[in-house]
Amino acid sequence: MIRVAAVGDIHMGPDSQGTLRPAFETLPECADVLLLAGDLTRHGTPEEARVVAREIKDLAVPVVAVLGNHDHHDDHPEEVTAILRDAGAHVLEGQAAVVTRDGARIGVAGTKGFGGGFVGRCAGEFGEPIMKEFVRYSRRRADGLLAALQQLDEWNCDVRIALTHFAPVPDTLAGEPPEIYPFLGSYLLAEAIDTACPDLAVHGHAHAGTEHGMTSGGVRVRNVAQPVIGQAFHVYNLPGREPAAPA
Repeated sequence: MIRVAAVGDIHMGPDSQGTLRPAFETLPECADVLLLAGDLTRHGTPEEARVVAREIKDLAVPVVAVLGNHDHHDDHPEEVTAILRDAGAHVLEGQAAVVTRDGARIGVAGTKGFGGGFVGRCAGEFGEPIMKEFVRYSRRRADGLLAALQQLDEWNCDVRIALTHFAPVPDTLAGEPPEIYPFLGSYLLAEAIDTACPDLAVHGHAHAGTEHGMTSGGVRVRNVAQPVIGQAFHVYNLPGREPAAPA
């Protein structure tokens, strides 16, 4: 059994230094990896990123993260990414990473994702250039996720996980005002996930949403925004790959 700890939307700033570290230090007892599903900072400043970095530095389990919209607000996502990577985190955007724990190979494909809405009530790539770019940006994020998930197929992973900030399905948005669903996620992410069929999809962003959901293709989706799970992280147990039968 592979144990995946996950949390998003921790929104750390200088006054929150040290609030998560005690819980994170218990991770070796209950988890094999920590996933951070974006909105790790309040405004995306390097100062706030350094707070997050101190929370995760030298943890005894691997850390894999994506950025969220808050982490882009100060227009320094590259610097935020570099600070988190210097602290040992794998920060993904249209990329894949494989981390190991007790011999298990845990594959994670990540992207921030973007909005646009869900089937039947979604933005279309039509009209003004800015509207077309909105949808194209969302599509590029989803295409990057799919490419990263397909890369994991070649890397002999025991489990594969899709990690995003924006939601791939409306199920996990239940509790949010329906009017803002198009700004909370995109069906394009779900299309990518269902094409590649990972073992789990994890996201954040929807603070008033619901933890449990599923894609139309049957992939489990979990909203791990901290206001939703109500704790420092939640652990999900995934069965590892069955060993090959002897020839």
